[in-house]
This record gives sequence, C-alpha cells and structure tokens, in this order.
Amino acid sequence: MDKLLTALRRYPVIPLTVAVGIVVLWLEAAGSPGAARWIAIGYVGAFVVWTIAGMVRDVLRGHVGLDVLAIVAMVATIAVGEYLASLIIVLMLSGGEALEDYAGRRARRELTALLDRSPRVAHVVSEVRGADGFGAESRDVPADDVEVGDVLLVRPAEVVPVDGVLLTDTASFDESSITGESLPVTRTTGEEVLSGAVNGTVAVHLRAVRRSADSQYQQIVSLVREAQDSRAPVVRLADRFAIPFTAVSLAIAGAAWAISGDPVRFAEVLVLATPCPLLIAAPVAFLSGLSRAAKAGVIVKGGAVIEQLARVRAAAFDKTGTLTAGRPALVEARPAPGFAADDVLSWAAAAEQYSSHVFADGIRRAAAERGLGLLTATEAEESATNGVTARIEGRTVVVGKPAFVASLAPALERTPLSPGQAAAYVAIDGRFAGALVLADAVRPEAAAVTRWLRANGVERMVMLTGDARPTAEAVARLVGVDEVHAELLPAQKVTLAAQLTPRPVLMVGDGVNDAPVLAAADVGIAMGAKGATAAGDAAAAVILTDSIAKVAEAVSISRHTLRVAFAAIWIGIGLSLGLMLVAATGLIPAVAGALIQEFVDLAAILAALRALTGPAVDLPAASELTRGADETVPVGDRAE
Repeated sequence: MDKLLTALRRYPVIPLTVAVGIVVLWLEAAGSPGAARWIAIGYVGAFVVWTIAGMVRDVLRGHVGLDVLAIVAMVATIAVGEYLASLIIVLMLSGGEALEDYAGRRARRELTALLDRSPRVAHVVSEVRGADGFGAESRDVPADDVEVGDVLLVRPAEVVPVDGVLLTDTASFDESSITGESLPVTRTTGEEVLSGAVNGTVAVHLRAVRRSADSQYQQIVSLVREAQDSRAPVVRLADRFAIPFTAVSLAIAGAAWAISGDPVRFAEVLVLATPCPLLIAAPVAFLSGLSRAAKAGVIVKGGAVIEQLARVRAAAFDKTGTLTAGRPALVEARPAPGFAADDVLSWAAAAEQYSSHVFADGIRRAAAERGLGLLTATEAEESATNGVTARIEGRTVVVGKPAFVASLAPALERTPLSPGQAAAYVAIDGRFAGALVLADAVRPEAAAVTRWLRANGVERMVMLTGDARPTAEAVARLVGVDEVHAELLPAQKVTLAAQLTPRPVLMVGDGVNDAPVLAAADVGIAMGAKGATAAGDAAAAVILTDSIAKVAEAVSISRHTLRVAFAAIWIGIGLSLGLMLVAATGLIPAVAGALIQEFVDLAAILAALRALTGPAVDLPAASELTRGADETVPVGDRAE
C-alpha cells in the first residue's frame, strides 16, 4: 500500500485523469453530455497548456519536442467529440512517464547500486593503546573529514570509508563492488584495503592512506556520474528523427481525412502516433548497456563511448601491465662471492622500499615472501630508469641497471640471463654484491582477447610501447599482435594513435604514462582496479579488475547494446506507422487506438531492456592459441 501511495504522489496526473474520466462517464450516463463535454475540454485543455510549456523547455535545452503529436491528437479528439479518447491520451502520456521512469530505474540498477554504496560515515578511533592495541573510544565523522593517518574502526558488514592499510592481523572483505570478484578476499597486516570494500564478520582497524575524495570508491562514483550524464549519438539521432516522424504522422492523418472526408480519421490516426520509441527506447537501451558493463567490472563513461566501442576497427595495446601482468617476480637471487642470497635480497628490498618502479615492487614482494624484514633507509635517491641509491645502517646500497651500478662498483659481473629474464644488480659500499633475476609473464588471456577482437571485426592490431624492440616483438608474437611500434616516448604514442586507421581506434593501457595516448584515441580503456590514476581520468572506460579479458567483454556489451537500441527504435516506429496506416482506413476507433498506443510504447521499452542481458564472450582457452601464454618476458626500463 505504501508503494502505491508513493507512486500516486509521484505521478498525480494518473489518478486525477482516472477520476475525471469516471466523472465524465457518470455524467454521460446521467444524461448530461454537455457538462461531461466541458469538464473533458477544460481538463484536457489545461493538460495541453502544461504539455506545451514542457515542450518549450525541451526545445530551449536543445531537444526537439515530440509532444507536438500528442498535443495535436488531444486537440483533434476534443474537436471531433472523442472526449474519452482525449482523456485516454492524457492517461497514456502520464502513464508513459511512469513507464519511462521505471525502465530508467531498471536500466540504472547496477549504476545506482554503486552510487548508493558510497561510504558516508567513518569511525575514527583514539591512538591511545589499549588491550587490543588501539583506543576503545571512537567518534563518528563524515567520510569526507577523514585525514591521512587517521586510525579507523570498521565494524562487521560495514563499508570501508577510505583507502587504508590493514592494522589487524587478518580480515576478509567483499570487494565485488570494486573489482567484480564474487568471493571474499583475505587481507593481512600492512596490505591495502580499498574504500567500497565490505568488511566480513570481525571488526578491524586500518590506517587511512588517502582522503575520501582521492580514494578508490569515490573515483568509481565520479566515473558512474559521468556515465549517467552523457548522451549517445544514437540518442541525439533519435532527436533528429523527431521532425520527420512528426511530418509523416501528420501526412498520414491528413491524407486519411482528405480521402475519407471524415475529420474523425485524422484523430484516429494521430492517437497512434506514439513518439515513445524515439524518446525512451534509445536512452533506456544505453543505460541498460552501461549498467550491464558496470556489473561486469567495466565503468564506461557514457553512451557515446558505448557507440564508439561497438564500432572499433583498430586496437592498440601498451605492453607492460596490459599484455603482460606488469608485476615482475623474482626468479633467482645470485649473490657474488662473500654475500648470502637472502642478504642481497634484504639490502636491495630496503633500498627499493620507497620506489614505485615495477622492479622495486617485485623485489619487495620477494623479500616479504621469504620473511625478510626491511631495514630502515635514512636516505634514498632514485635515478629515473637507472636505479636507486640508499643509505642504510651506515652503508651505501645501489640497485639498478648494470651500467648504473658499475659506476660505483667496477667489479660488477653481468649475470647470464635466459630469454624472458631481466636483472637488477646490487652493490654495497662499492662492492658488487650480486644480481636479482626477475621476469614478467604474458597474461594468459591476452592471446584469446586479440583472437576474439580479430574475429569480431577489428582489422588492425598494434602494440605501442616504450620498451625495447626485441622484448616488444617477443610479446607480440605470443599474444597475436602483428604490428609493433617500440621504444616510443609518450608524445610519439599520441602521434601514432592519432594516425592509426581504420577508425575508430581503441587504445588499452595502464599507468600514468599511458594517460596522453588513452585520451588521444577514439576510445581509451584503462586497465586495473585502481582507476584513480591519470590513466583512469583520461580513459573513456575503466576496467576495475586486473583482466584484459574485460576488453573483449566491453566491446561485446557495446555491440549488443547498439543493436538493441536500433532494434527497439525501429520496432516501435514500425508498429506505430503500421497501426497508423490501418487506422487511416477507419478500422481502429480513437479510444481503441489510444489504448493500443500504450502497448506499442511497452513493446519498445521491453525491447530496449534486452540490453541488460546478452550473450557471454566465449574466449578460446590460452592453450588453444599459444603455448607461450605463461612465458616470461623482460620488463621495465631498468633492464638491459
């Protein structure tokens, strides 16, 4: 009952029109047709004025008003004495608004769910140490007021308000709204927990590392709002169809009147001239596609991006972090005489602890996996693309390229490397200490994605990378990319992306250095769950999970959405035109036509909602494409 009352308050024209209709029918039955006529004329006239005002507002906003057909139909039915039909048109228009709102809410369901789960409150706890290691008292503050360094309490089933590092030993989190991962994820002390994750069954503490506005979930919310506010070219095309559709409808109605000599035919045709397929079907289809993509872990920034993705004919990829995993793993520590392997790794990890380089991450992870604690570095300086120099417990530690390290440790000996391996060299107090051998794996699904894209109309596959040509060509062979542009600067990537044909061009990348080329491409897709980067801001779509397979899924969803949008438009227009032609012969009375019109609207909306579902992307197994799916390749610009 509450839902019914809410609906009636939201759409008051519907119950008011029903009430007026009942009064008109009662007066007709009571033998007072004059009173019934004037009540109908007054009510419909007021509705026409209100509709004209709304149409003028639409025109001022740049949207062609299709309500002119409804206005003419209402005036025509009143003029020929079809009062009940005019009231039904009013009812159908107001009911159509309710139907449109329902369809929009249904289409936005996944997007709205993301917005509704946005964290709003945080529990900030005292730093006073207690029995559990933290102060027992906490105070609630808006999530926007949390500062970096604050210790937060997150109770069971609560949403993590800001990005932070876990202070509790272990905890389980539901990250499905961020990454699409359906199973709970276990985090341990020191690991980062992203805002938007839902805590498990145990209260936990974490230390904020970013403010709310800079945290992961707020970036997703910003992307979702941007997606909802955009208008696809197909939607704008529907606006342009408004005038021709109006002209054709009036022409059919006028011809029916002229041929039959009966003005009632004019009204009977126009009550079936429904603009709903043009006004509603395309937006509902695109909202449905955006919602489906969000559920799949891809935030697409609007209907225009959906349309471009659906028509992609060339695809370009970055290498590291896109076609490869981008996380080099330690293969072997090779100490020089007089040094132990764990000591070399421990000193190197301590020197690299403040570096953001991919090698540094691999070295730190290897040290953590072996249980090696990090020593404290009092000084650390990174030489871009070369390595780091750090002061640790009174000793000078250098980690990086052989030429860089050899400048301080002339006795350095290069270590032999197998295909797909790279080495970081280590020196301590001017003595060569050893080498750490690392490798990066090609993503096992990368070859399947390029095969799927090629099979689905993408004619050209290109790699744009700053890495060395031999490395780039090795990866390209493994993943099925047949054109390689290597050793590029960011500006050169932008130039090549602008020159690629055929258009539209899709660019897939990650990292800050990919931001310019992602923005320059017709459609840029940023990889990785942490879309709060320059790449995520520049891209037209952001993949929330660390899977390149989502590229194929985004293209598939976009193509299905575009097909559904056009189908819904033409289904509605075709039915409307066909019924108008039948009505022109006098076979459909005005009252029946007004009722039938709503079924045409419903058919168009139901057709548009098919974009919420669609065929799954069937990627071939990596083993069917290349036995090198798990092979490793050199990574990073410190490799030589």
